[in-house]
Amino acid sequence: MTARLTGIDHREVLRYLGYGGHAVPADAEADIARCAETVRRTARPRAVWRRFELLPDGTLAGTGFRPAGEDIRAHLSGCEAAVLMAATLGGEIDALLRRTQVTSMADAVLLDACASAATENVCNNLCADLERELAPLHLTDRFSPGYGDLPLSQQADLFRVLDVTRRIGVTLTDSGLMLPQKTVTAILGLSPAPAKKRARACDTCTLYATCLYRKDGKTCGTI
Repeated sequence: MTARLTGIDHREVLRYLGYGGHAVPADAEADIARCAETVRRTARPRAVWRRFELLPDGTLAGTGFRPAGEDIRAHLSGCEAAVLMAATLGGEIDALLRRTQVTSMADAVLLDACASAATENVCNNLCADLERELAPLHLTDRFSPGYGDLPLSQQADLFRVLDVTRRIGVTLTDSGLMLPQKTVTAILGLSPAPAKKRARACDTCTLYATCLYRKDGKTCGTI
């Protein structure tokens, strides 16, 4: 299954930039469009996923990996299997951001927001492809290490089970940071019945664990 970047949602970019419902100056709109095109040209998305049966105690069969916490247990309630996934825009985006931070911090901020929205698009496309491939079962929302009481430390288990570094070139630092940074990992449930989707909020955002707005006590404008 090929990772696909099919577009960069302008509304998502504005949320990451903190505009919310505020009007955007015309010159800023032009700069955002320019940076979005740069991200589209530069990104080299890659993804990996695997399906596992769920044992009664919540362990993913054959892995020894048992996602910890009550939140993920509730998330997978009623599911007969789970999917682990990882998706990245590739190291080319990190290199682009580093170069741009030297020449123009304003552009670097716009590129970062566009890259975050692009990451969301790649993840959404992967989930849509999985939904079709795994039918008639239904996917839940994505649930990533660092959400709720699912420990960020379990990122290492997910990397081990999916062999993320070898398969898509993403590494995990001792502090839990993924490199390239525009990378998402997640656990999804597979249920016989359609799963109710969660309302959007900071603690359900794909980029919760690495969000700079949240670390500064702010939001991107989504909530």
